[in-house]
Amino acid sequence: MEYTPARDDHGLPFSPFSACLVPRPIGWISTVSADGVPNLAPFSFFNGVGYAPPTVVVCPNGPHADGGEKDTPVNIAATGEFVVNVATLDLAEKLNVTGMAHPRQVDEFAAAGLTAAPSAVVRPPRVAESPIHLECRHLTTVLLPSWTAHPLRAVFGEVVRVHIDDRLVVDGRVSMERLRPLARLGYQDYCGLGQVFEMPLPEFDRLLRPDIPDENGAG
Repeated sequence: MEYTPARDDHGLPFSPFSACLVPRPIGWISTVSADGVPNLAPFSFFNGVGYAPPTVVVCPNGPHADGGEKDTPVNIAATGEFVVNVATLDLAEKLNVTGMAHPRQVDEFAAAGLTAAPSAVVRPPRVAESPIHLECRHLTTVLLPSWTAHPLRAVFGEVVRVHIDDRLVVDGRVSMERLRPLARLGYQDYCGLGQVFEMPLPEFDRLLRPDIPDENGAG
């Protein structure tokens, strides 16, 4: 099948676009308002974009349930800070609660039965139950063309502090099997990692000339 997104002429009951970009990590973002009110919400258009400095991007788009802007972008603009809490399979149901259309006065931490833990260098709290936290400072927000009345924005943040549960570290690496991260698919579908395998990049010379001996002298 083929379709033109601007015409939305795919003929399916639901848009297939997000199902074409899978799996996606989930930006489980905690913020705090200018008045000190905490907020916690998940966003599936999220990822890392660089190492030096470590940088993430999250797209907290769409309207709030009351028709205004969502708390997450408003809070980031006001305070310049946010925390990425890594979602795991064990926390899937609690994450789903924080994604509900709560009124602004509702504390999503309390609604989901989660613990707000102090961060080290930013004001927004961390989700204590999450095994990894990335404390971030806002770098810039890029406004993109939007087909709706609400902005389409990409919010970039520099990671200024990283927390990793010691139990995840095995032989000097973060164990994916112990982390069990939660990923977003299309529609209302989620998944775990499934099989994990290592695939080092081939050495360029040996890729072009397999007859060249390797370091052990094998042909």
